Amino acid sequence: MGKDTLARPGSKTRHDPLHVQLMAGSENDPLPQGKVPRAKAARNERKNKPDANFVDAKLSRKILSIAQEQQDEINREDRGGLSSDDDEEETQTYGKKASGPSKGAVSKSFIPAIDDSDEEDSGAEDGDDFGTFDEIEIDQRDAELLAKFMPAAPKEKKTLADLIMEKINAQNAANAAAAAAAGGEAVVVPGSEKKGPLDSVMDYADDEETGDNRPMPMGLSPKVVEVYSKVGLLLSRYKSGKLPKAFKIIPSLQNWEEILYITAPENWTVHATYQATRIFTSNLKEKQAHKFFSLVLLDKIRDDIAENKKLNYHLYMALKKSLYKSKAFFKGILFPLCESGTCTLKEAAVVGSVITKVSIPVLHSAAALLRLADMEYTGPNSLFIRVLLDKKYALPYKVIDGLVDHFLRFKMDPRPMPVLWHQAFLIFAQRYKSDITPDQKQALLDLMRFKSHEGISPEIRRELMNSVARGEMLPEPADDDMLMDI
Repeated sequence: MGKDTLARPGSKTRHDPLHVQLMAGSENDPLPQGKVPRAKAARNERKNKPDANFVDAKLSRKILSIAQEQQDEINREDRGGLSSDDDEEETQTYGKKASGPSKGAVSKSFIPAIDDSDEEDSGAEDGDDFGTFDEIEIDQRDAELLAKFMPAAPKEKKTLADLIMEKINAQNAANAAAAAAAGGEAVVVPGSEKKGPLDSVMDYADDEETGDNRPMPMGLSPKVVEVYSKVGLLLSRYKSGKLPKAFKIIPSLQNWEEILYITAPENWTVHATYQATRIFTSNLKEKQAHKFFSLVLLDKIRDDIAENKKLNYHLYMALKKSLYKSKAFFKGILFPLCESGTCTLKEAAVVGSVITKVSIPVLHSAAALLRLADMEYTGPNSLFIRVLLDKKYALPYKVIDGLVDHFLRFKMDPRPMPVLWHQAFLIFAQRYKSDITPDQKQALLDLMRFKSHEGISPEIRRELMNSVARGEMLPEPADDDMLMDI
């Protein structure tokens, strides 16, 4: 039997009846409060509890101090790890903190205005993939084969100085002809009579610090020559920071080649070369940009690889930046490099790694492949063909036909082909075996009877034999007894 819960006569109630409380209470007495609801109590507890995410002032100062130290370290790394002495020398180069004029220092009155409108980056792009190109190792036999395909007389390379000197000599010839017609004396550009039209004038380039006297283009104000000579001196010491406004406006000038020549690009630091490539790539048209690439950037890259057996990070990023104008890149760097006849496999590997990492318009890649296929063959040509084919672009049939002709033209060549040629042949067979005609397919199969490689040719043959050529009918599926007519 359950417990009786009814009130017993002697038990005491918890409180008086309501009417008794109302009669006994007064206006000043607080009303009796019951139990606070659980949800409201939880809200009050959260409101009164101190915020766990709150950081006091002392800890905030410590965090900010550590963050500032880390940022300073990153800035020092971006500037190339300059020491305090280097920092002082750099600021003196810009005309700041200089205690007095010294030998080699730029006079403060000749420092061009510095552009404060924007902050130049110092090449702080993602460099995780820098220099990750495959090292090409060839044996002595392949090296001898590649040497047989190198031209006996390499093509003569023109520099920016040669181009300007040609213009100066042409101007002198025009002045002489005009003077002869008028019966007067010809006006000759000072210094130009010492050199031939294609001889470098950098050997005796003279200014107040080096003691040279190199010829300058006519028609330029002496103040312009003076300012840009000082800009060139600054760029020969540049490591980081903003560039002079006078240098940034060069791409917009009609005679930008002459102005660029005054700055002596061959003396620029690698940091200045990268910044200049950014400016000229962004502001020059394709035709003008390819001149800058071929006359300035290509020589800097080849000289650095020849000297250090690898490419400097800033020059690598400059090369990568130049590929954003792909048409100018091919005309100004890739084609002159292949046509020079002196391109090394190290140079080809570096340039090929940049091509691999940057997306290129399909039509520009197709035009480059067609040009490489028609070019006089050297070993690096096969490497560039392989790299472009490995991008797996949908190429026009005209390019496919040109590549087939490129491989077939070596059928009767008595020289054995290097392994780079066979590798390019294999990539072509793997990627575009379905785009060749049946006649081309048969011709390529016959080619391997004359030009074969023990490790690569069987794979090429397998790819071609198991492919359906352009225009061929797909093989009919075998009869299956399980198929049912519906």
